[in-house]
Amino acid sequence: MAKALDGVRVLDFTHVQSGPTCTQLLAWFGADVIKVERPGEGDVTRAQLRDIPNADSLYFTMLNSNKRSITLDTKNPEGKRVLEELVKVCDVMVENFAPGALDRMGFTWERIQEINPRIILASVKGFGPGPFEDCKVYENVAQCTGGSASTTGFRDGLPMVTGAQIGDSGTGLHLALGIVTALYQRTLTGRGQKVMCAMQDSVLNLCRVKLRDQQRLERGPLREYSQFGEGVPFGETVPRAGNDSGGGQPGRILKCKGWEHDPNAYIYFITQGPVWEKICDVIGEPTWKTNPDYATPAGRLPHLNEIFTRIEAWTMAHTKFEAMEMLNKYDIPCGPILSMKEIAEDRSLYATGTLVEVDHPVRGTYLTVGNPVKLSDNDVKVERSPLLGEHTEEVLASVLGLNEAQIEAVRSSGAVGLAPRQAAE
Repeated sequence: MAKALDGVRVLDFTHVQSGPTCTQLLAWFGADVIKVERPGEGDVTRAQLRDIPNADSLYFTMLNSNKRSITLDTKNPEGKRVLEELVKVCDVMVENFAPGALDRMGFTWERIQEINPRIILASVKGFGPGPFEDCKVYENVAQCTGGSASTTGFRDGLPMVTGAQIGDSGTGLHLALGIVTALYQRTLTGRGQKVMCAMQDSVLNLCRVKLRDQQRLERGPLREYSQFGEGVPFGETVPRAGNDSGGGQPGRILKCKGWEHDPNAYIYFITQGPVWEKICDVIGEPTWKTNPDYATPAGRLPHLNEIFTRIEAWTMAHTKFEAMEMLNKYDIPCGPILSMKEIAEDRSLYATGTLVEVDHPVRGTYLTVGNPVKLSDNDVKVERSPLLGEHTEEVLASVLGLNEAQIEAVRSSGAVGLAPRQAAE
């Protein structure tokens, strides 16, 4: 079977979400990802938000597919020796510890390079160098410090975080790109290097259109924002724009049939210039095609509230799926607001591997996301997450080449905690 990262071995020292997102993606591309966990405890998310007693939580299982798990006490001298041997034979080491934690373990970048000068050391941190670099960061902190929260929500309301995990998972995706880039560069130079992604930086990268608008604001009002048409003055910073489109084409979320009892009976509707005349025909306003107040994008800007109120009168007569089907016939850009239940029941997403059902020996069958990046020559099946320490003996034997007596000596030292077969019971 073809695997894009076949032969690449990753030492996964990550936990919670940002790091595991990165290493799971590498595993989905075929890398051999060895997740190092604390004996008896493992990744903290194994127990967080647990919905089935004594089973790994969905929080853990959905972030750790296709990995092997070993338990290792790095404070134990034998455990530290095993870790050094793993560093020698791995291509990548990924960590998202608090700042300085790896150094305190005795694994500074200089020491890691001594052990393996070809290794890629990839790290997630909250902030880059600067006044906040030693601060601990979580998802919502990253969204707030990266510019997302200040520009999300409605103009007269509180700043808001988004439901998308752009701080954690977004940073993990950025880090994975950095890793494969460093691996490619190593084929040219023969050298390893450090790769670092700060969560603040990753969020800002995803919010670049708002940084664009901050610069535009210095030269005049943001005319595509609703408040321009309402005659509300702009301040010194980019305002929260509700559901306005960020791409310059006016857009709103509009009610659809059934909105009174269904919180997701809505559709996103964009009044794109090239299809304006088709929009007028669909909603029954043919005179708007020639009326100077509506005929041009510039002319429409002061009248957006009126325009979307009229369009909403049309969408409210149809379900969101009926409206989408009718609008797509005319290439009018729109999208129904899909609930997580509707997404989970969409069989087309299973056909593409975007959603996958996986069997787990303790949980039973659970639903997880699949690889969002589709390669035509990467044949890697999504597999379940590992049990704690499930592959400890396997890794010691197949990766480090230890024989049974040597494995027993490691186990007897307490370096791996309970034997994997006991930990899994």
